[in-house]
Amino acid sequence: MTRFVAPKRPAQVEVGSVNVPGYKARLNAEKYEAMRKALLQVVPRKPPGVTQREMFDGVRALASPILFPASTHMWWAKSVQLDLEKKGVLARDARSKPLRWTRTR
Repeated sequence: MTRFVAPKRPAQVEVGSVNVPGYKARLNAEKYEAMRKALLQVVPRKPPGVTQREMFDGVRALASPILFPASTHMWWAKSVQLDLEKKGVLARDARSKPLRWTRTR
């Protein structure tokens, strides 16, 4: 009789959202880290920053098509952006139309 061995689950990271106080979710740690690195390359430290469209276009050019097939890079970019904003790594300029983001560190 062979023993069933459950497949190993990928490492997870807990994320939050600046828009929803108390929100917590667990995401794939490898994908989170890859997108975090891409976002930090795309979002500048100095104003005027980047719009959401510029952010999505920038990470699409950097994101691995293996990790982020089709348009999944946009969902991941937004999820990681909201978490980094909650953690104070990114800041939005709510006065600009459209919204723009810069790095704080």
